[in-house]
Amino acid sequence: MYVLLYTILAGLAILPLVLYLRNPYLMQDLRYTVTCIVLGFRMNRIKRSKPFYSMLDCFLDKVNKHPNKQFIVFEKSSYTYRDVDKQSNKLARALSQHAGVKEGDTVALFMGNEPMYMFIWLALAKLGCTAALLNYNIRSKSLLHCFTCCRTNVLLAASELRGAVEEVLPTLREQSVSVFVLGEEEEKCVTKGLNTLSSSRIKQYSDQPLDPQLRSKVTLKSPIYISHDSLFPALPGVLSSGLPKAAVITHERLYKASSMQAISGVASDDVIYIYLPLYHASGFVIGLAGAIERGNTVVLRCKFSASNFWDDCRKHKVTVIQYIGEIMRYLCNSPKKDNDRHHKVRLALGNGLRAGTWSEFLQRFGDIRVSECYGATEGNIIFVNYIGKVGAIGKEHFLHKASFPYALIQYDTEREEPVKDSRGFCIKVPKGETGLLVAKITAQAPFSGYANNQQQTDRKKLRDVFVKGDLYFNSGDLLRIDHEGFIYFMDRISENFRWKGESVATTEVTEHLIMVECIEEAKAYGVKVPGYEGRVGMAAVKLKDDMEFDSKATLEHVKTCLPSYARPRFIRIQNSLAVTGTFKQMKVKLAEEGFNPSVMQDRLYFLEDSKGYIPMTQEMYHSISDGKIHL
Repeated sequence: MYVLLYTILAGLAILPLVLYLRNPYLMQDLRYTVTCIVLGFRMNRIKRSKPFYSMLDCFLDKVNKHPNKQFIVFEKSSYTYRDVDKQSNKLARALSQHAGVKEGDTVALFMGNEPMYMFIWLALAKLGCTAALLNYNIRSKSLLHCFTCCRTNVLLAASELRGAVEEVLPTLREQSVSVFVLGEEEEKCVTKGLNTLSSSRIKQYSDQPLDPQLRSKVTLKSPIYISHDSLFPALPGVLSSGLPKAAVITHERLYKASSMQAISGVASDDVIYIYLPLYHASGFVIGLAGAIERGNTVVLRCKFSASNFWDDCRKHKVTVIQYIGEIMRYLCNSPKKDNDRHHKVRLALGNGLRAGTWSEFLQRFGDIRVSECYGATEGNIIFVNYIGKVGAIGKEHFLHKASFPYALIQYDTEREEPVKDSRGFCIKVPKGETGLLVAKITAQAPFSGYANNQQQTDRKKLRDVFVKGDLYFNSGDLLRIDHEGFIYFMDRISENFRWKGESVATTEVTEHLIMVECIEEAKAYGVKVPGYEGRVGMAAVKLKDDMEFDSKATLEHVKTCLPSYARPRFIRIQNSLAVTGTFKQMKVKLAEEGFNPSVMQDRLYFLEDSKGYIPMTQEMYHSISDGKIHL
């Protein structure tokens, strides 16, 4: 009897050791399991709540709970939760009475990072409206495209972007879009069709709470905002082509994505530093909406500055930072200082961080836990590297996979389609091999698609993947899962690419290049550069007969029509573009050859910041590859 008892006790004593040897990540897996269960219960309560409990209601609860707590710190200003609530009440009344905004309208927001961004979004939520968040770098055709696919009723633009709005104002007037410039006094705005919403007018309105009946028709499935950018801007996560597509974000999707802070261990007493543009879902959803859900403090900056980054963190006692891979590289390349490790940052939350930069960042800036994530704004699957394994974008977990089924399937890059078996179904890849990520579309993992674009929405769906009648979301990304369950990003199958944290639409770049007088045909694509995240823009062009490459005209056109990150840094002059069969195959070959003059006979030009497009030399190639010339 005693022998049996001792045996059982001994077995129980060594059980943790056995479990650890079989799974060294057992404790982290258990913590993640508990967090997922808690978040699952919370989501179920939200779904069952009557009336509907929105992210706005979550914010209002935080206002009641700690009204005097700092919510937004921006430059020399600071706003408590109560301040932000009252400012948004004033704005809601101003938008309703002065701009005619009402429940169900879609209002476009065209401005940079500032507290007004949050004031307006909350004001629109209080009116039951959908906010369309526009990239403030886009111009002309791209800007009009965004308005068209969102079917916007009203445009709110920052005063510094007035010139960009005036370029497209005639078309907006034809579409009956009401345009308001924020901040300017009314006597300064004399352009026909351009209205103002001045600070002095906003101050005239009451800051008292609005009637919840103004948003009575809003449900969990209602759109809360429309985004034209990826959830994680530095990591390819969206299968894209052509001009930006407008991803519809419902209240349900907003709740789920904003829980990234909770999954990563962010608490209500944390201070999070947000410098990513708020038109990006990464900055807005993971950052601002996540801060509302957690009830923490946001230090907001208009744009990233490597020289001020750590000074800001020290000044405001920042404990959590957001990142994209390119940003981490900038920080690692900044001059070293004696106080590099003197800060309170304990957690970095983001995506697109290469293994080499990851290790260098930790070695230089101290013991900061990195929570690498993966996802797409419109997608129905998210991964989190809750272990902190360097280089991985996430880790498989049985509970996550049971709730949100997904698979990696064989993909033929030559034919641009999934590989099928003899029965016509897709084939799963074994552990350790690269495959296309597909995620099952279910009631719990819906795919809302793109605003007013059924064709693009259908293109993202795969039917009859493993059995007749099933439906999956096509991520457009090639991933690999190792034998420990860690997930790694390998490549994307989209024609588009990312550079400087922005999505570059190759079709748009091509369309602008062929508008240059000397260019007859053009194909834009991205090429890899040593030491850089993403791909830099390059284009192969065929010149018109009896014409030479006009570097000056090309530079003037791309500077006028394309944002800096989308301008081709390399232009390759070819006699003919259709040289390797299909367009896709040709572009793969061009991308592989890159920008090395020694591997091609074609003339090559490089966009040098101060000189424009100049002939590319082998010496310049080596300087770019070695990091002596910065892109």
